[in-house]
Amino acid sequence: MLDRDQQTAGLLYRVWRLVRLRGGSTRRALRSLRRSLEQESLMAYAMESAGVRTPRLVATCEVGTEAALLAYEHVPGRPLDEVPDAEITDELLEDVWRQLRRLQAARLAHRRLEGDAILVGDDGRVRVVDPRSGEIAAGDLALRIDLAQLLTTVALRVGPERAVRSAARVLGEGTLAGAVPLLQRVALSRSTRAAVRQDRELLPRIREQILRLKPEIEAAPVRLERFRPRTILSIVALTAAAYIVVPQLSSVNLPTLIAQAEWWWAAVGLAAAAATYLAAALMLMGFVPEPLPLGRTVLVQLAASFVKLVAPAAVTGVALNTRYLQRSGVRPGPAVASVGASQLMGLAVHILLLIVFGFITGSTNNATRDLAPSRTVVIVLLGLAVLAGIALTIPRVRRFVAARLRAMFSGVVPRLVDVLQSPRKIVQGVGGTLLLTVGFVVCLDACVRAFGGSLPWTAVAVVFLTGNALGSAAPTPGGLGAVEGALTLALTISGLTADTATSAVLLFRLLTFWLPVLPGWAAFAYLQRKEAI
Repeated sequence: MLDRDQQTAGLLYRVWRLVRLRGGSTRRALRSLRRSLEQESLMAYAMESAGVRTPRLVATCEVGTEAALLAYEHVPGRPLDEVPDAEITDELLEDVWRQLRRLQAARLAHRRLEGDAILVGDDGRVRVVDPRSGEIAAGDLALRIDLAQLLTTVALRVGPERAVRSAARVLGEGTLAGAVPLLQRVALSRSTRAAVRQDRELLPRIREQILRLKPEIEAAPVRLERFRPRTILSIVALTAAAYIVVPQLSSVNLPTLIAQAEWWWAAVGLAAAAATYLAAALMLMGFVPEPLPLGRTVLVQLAASFVKLVAPAAVTGVALNTRYLQRSGVRPGPAVASVGASQLMGLAVHILLLIVFGFITGSTNNATRDLAPSRTVVIVLLGLAVLAGIALTIPRVRRFVAARLRAMFSGVVPRLVDVLQSPRKIVQGVGGTLLLTVGFVVCLDACVRAFGGSLPWTAVAVVFLTGNALGSAAPTPGGLGAVEGALTLALTISGLTADTATSAVLLFRLLTFWLPVLPGWAAFAYLQRKEAI
């Protein structure tokens, strides 16, 4: 039966394949019910005419306007998927390849030679069924994809060695050689790709077996994809970046900044901003027991400056670093735990530095004393702590919190223990964390001095730590808006004029947020090309 539900089932997926692939996708993506009936009938008659063993199409008819009927001769048997291994003999496999040879001789592409499309009759003979996706007068690419698909289907049942050996006896080594460039997952059917994903060595092993028979052939893969999903991600990210960047830069009076700034201090700020990427790399490497290349790790941190244009600052580093560690050979669980350990240590150091510098600043500088938490804030925090303590006396709440914390820190604590056993890793991780903060504080201080301002270094540290905390909590990409507002307000409270504070913050964000975007995109593209992220 063909009906409207079957026509629309998986339509979006078929359209996606049609758009994404150059010439290997099925043409059934957009087809009327009448057209589908005619196409399947034509393919069934063409297969029978070509001598392919297939159930005979007896009759066809439309059932109203919503369905159509195709009646085939009934052949008792089982799909190849259901045939026991002991019954799959070499004679049976050779019969499978003979049916494919007849298909290809008549230039008929089946397009879906999976296990359920190969029927093993009770008489022991093979029949090809389900021609609904096929096409006549097929091109060379479609025929080679059929061969690659059937090779993979048979190899999933009997192994690559036996599949290639049986195919070579019927089709010849030269024909098999044409399938080598098409043995890639994107060329296979959906269910076959899922099966191959469970055995990543299957396709390389099939290629290896064919190359043993025909060592002199060219084995470079044919590019079937018009584009990859990550290409779309890059395009979307660049579009979003342009949408965000243009309004932001239009509000900046660049001629005034250039005319008033002392660019000696701006150069110092730029150097300090560049040092933060090295610091972030050392911080990550310090919490990963496995060795990581310094240069590539620095590039990952630079790439994060591009990705954070389309994601909140608190999410960007975690996601990208986790992906990088997995690509570097670290298992997913330890990768997440390592990044979590580095983030946890960074949070602890951030809070500690904020308390220490806040105390020093509040006790030595009257102008910045207002940055210290007010009595109201302290009372509210104490009240929340009391409420949390009362809630933890309830067994259900206590179990819920314990389960969440256990899931969150179950992998982090062992990774921290591994790191603590290596003094070099401790110095690298903690040193990178401190250097990261120092780099940003030096950059902000240089930006303030570039416009003639001057503040105690401890006050600048408190201003940055406060603004960075607000930026990490803000849901906007890179903390846009929240960071600028918090830093400008804090610098004004610390004693700078509004003009100086605004100019310094704009220069700081230019050096640390906007300028790294283009190098970050280049690093992101390079790492993708090298499959490092």
